[in-house]
Amino acid sequence: MELRASLLGLLALIVAGKCSYSPEPDQQLTLPPGWLSLGRVDPEEELSLTFALRQQNLEKLSELVQAVSDPSSPRYVGGLHRFPPTSSLRQRPEPQVAGNVGLHLGVTPSVIRERYNLTAQDVGSGTTNNSQACAQFLEQYFHDSDLAEFMRLFGGNFAHQASVARVVGQQGRGRAGIEASLDVEYLMSAGANISTWVYSSPGRHESQEPFLQWLLLLSNESALPPVHTVSYGDDEDSLSSAYIQRVNTEFMKAAARGLTLLFASGDSGAGCWSVSGRHQFRPSFPASSPYVTTVGGTSFQNPFRVTSEIVDYISGGGFSNVFPRPSYQEEAVTQFLRSSPHMPPSSYFNASGRAYPDVAALSDGYWVVSNRVPIPWVSGTSASTPVFGGLLSLINEHRILSGRPPLGFLNPRLYQQHGAGLFDVIRGCHESCLNEEVQGQGFCSGPGWDPVTGWGTPNFPALLKTLINP
Repeated sequence: MELRASLLGLLALIVAGKCSYSPEPDQQLTLPPGWLSLGRVDPEEELSLTFALRQQNLEKLSELVQAVSDPSSPRYVGGLHRFPPTSSLRQRPEPQVAGNVGLHLGVTPSVIRERYNLTAQDVGSGTTNNSQACAQFLEQYFHDSDLAEFMRLFGGNFAHQASVARVVGQQGRGRAGIEASLDVEYLMSAGANISTWVYSSPGRHESQEPFLQWLLLLSNESALPPVHTVSYGDDEDSLSSAYIQRVNTEFMKAAARGLTLLFASGDSGAGCWSVSGRHQFRPSFPASSPYVTTVGGTSFQNPFRVTSEIVDYISGGGFSNVFPRPSYQEEAVTQFLRSSPHMPPSSYFNASGRAYPDVAALSDGYWVVSNRVPIPWVSGTSASTPVFGGLLSLINEHRILSGRPPLGFLNPRLYQQHGAGLFDVIRGCHESCLNEEVQGQGFCSGPGWDPVTGWGTPNFPALLKTLINP
């Protein structure tokens, strides 16, 4: 009660304008690298405060996540929550490999389906309670009319839904954002004919995405989609340690519940910042969390043909400066560090940190409909993330129809199976610091896992076969 009273008293003083902080004359405030002081905040400026209780028993929570997410564990269930079908079970037909390599003038759902070997039968059945979701932040909103037009233009050769099943949160009335439009349109065309939710969080945390607000909303819901894709992220160093750790705890809870959370790896390659006069790579969060599956980006080797893939140079990836390397990726990352012939200087990255991304998909040259206008050549891991998420939703559909739970936290299984069911991307490097030492090059892809494209991009029939059991 004393703590509560003190907090309320402090808030009252702040609101009344009677509480401020002024450093002593000889005390210097330290700004994070790349930040600029703009002086005192205007007295009329609204101040939003976030109070998050410190969580306990995190070691036990981490052990629980490992136990329920590791297929070799006797406690493996894919998560603590199961999502059974609402009708009788039936087997879906075996998928067949799609047709010949074709020309294209930009990535559309048909191109995605051709490259990743989906047939017209690889859609949701409409007979289960399977669902999927994406989140929109930073005043980005989708429009139902854009989704309907997108499906009219690009959804003619597969069964699909042309409207979102549910919006959770506040949906703004302004112009549609390309980011939000992209997320909804490609989640619903990759995970075709599966009920889709959109979580809309219009507020901000320190001028950035309110991830904690969104995650607490998930934690307070008893029934929600098993797959969530998020195409937003921040530099690790731009967020306070307390906030990052508190958000990561919610990721742990989601993993323990059996949710699959996919985050975009970012569009700045390895990133770059200057620390004490020397350059370092700049990791991204939440991409760097050990409890999410992070999706990198690729391009077609021939930009106008459905061919094999190479690195999209913007694909985010690297090593966390906050989170240590999780045990599930120890073997893969050690192998990369030992064998890659194109390693940047060790001073540029934290080799013992959580490495990302985990997987990848096409991220270059998408068609999007926003504000009723078809827009070509939209690129970024914001595109690859909902595509991969939609394919996982299709795999969950097969699992549910076979009486199994959804996939849940994917990473332990993904690394145990050494990229089975994925096209290995072995050509290309991503961007980094434009200085003489690395000359704009970060990490390079190669056989097996790498911090540019992870284990690679989906080959749907093979990935389904790999992930359907147990």
